[in-house]
Amino acid sequence: MPDAPWIMTQSWHDLLFAHWPIAPGALRAVVPAQLPLDLFDGNAWIGVVPFRMTNVAPRGAPWWPLASAFAELNVRTYVTLGDKPGVYFFSLDAGSRVAVATARALFHLPYYNASMPITYDGEAVRYVSRRQSAGALPATLEIRYQPTGPAKPPARGSLEYFLTERYCLYTLDRSARVRRLEIHHPAWSLQPADADIESNTMASAAGLPALRGNPLLHFAKRQDVVTWWMSR
Repeated sequence: MPDAPWIMTQSWHDLLFAHWPIAPGALRAVVPAQLPLDLFDGNAWIGVVPFRMTNVAPRGAPWWPLASAFAELNVRTYVTLGDKPGVYFFSLDAGSRVAVATARALFHLPYYNASMPITYDGEAVRYVSRRQSAGALPATLEIRYQPTGPAKPPARGSLEYFLTERYCLYTLDRSARVRRLEIHHPAWSLQPADADIESNTMASAAGLPALRGNPLLHFAKRQDVVTWWMSR
C-alpha cells in the first residue's frame, strides 16, 4: 500500500468480469503509446465489467445518496508501467451525473452518463446500460448474468489472476502525462458465471474491434476498496 493516507472508499457489488482475447496489434492503435501493453501467453485482453457501487465517499465525509450509490460499467485492458501492472480504461459509464462530473474533473478518467437500470431474480442480475452523455458515441450493454459455482481466489500465475489482481489504474492528464491511481482491497474471491448477452456495443464505441465469441466469465459478490490521489 502507498505510504500516503487513502482518500476515498468504495464498495463494488454483483460484479461480472467478461473478458475477450484480442490481438495486441489491434489494441496498440487505441492505447496511448506511453503505456506498454500487458500480455498473457501472447494475447491482450478486453474486459467489460458491469457492477453496482455503494459507499463511494471521501475519507471522513458522510455518505451522500446522489453520488455514493450507483451502477457503473467499465471497458478496460491491461498495461504495465515501471513493473507495476495496472488497468487502462477506455470508458466508464455511470448512473450518477455527480460522480461522472467529479471523476472527469479530478481524475482525468473517461466517464460517461448513462441510464443503468438493474433488476434481480434470485442470484441472476439483469443489467442494462445506455450511454446518455451529449456528443458521445452510442454505447449499450444488455446482459443477464449469474454465478454458477463456489467462490475461490484465483491461483497466482493463472489467467484469472492476471486479469483481476491489479491494484492501480493508468490514465493520461490533459498534457498527455501518465498518471497512476493506486487502490487497495482484499484478494478477489471469484465464482464461475454464465451470461446471456443480448446487446453489447461497448467495445466498438471505444474504437475497438467487435467482441466475438464466448467471453471468459467470473462473478464477484462484493469487494470493499480504498483509493489514493493520482500521482505522476
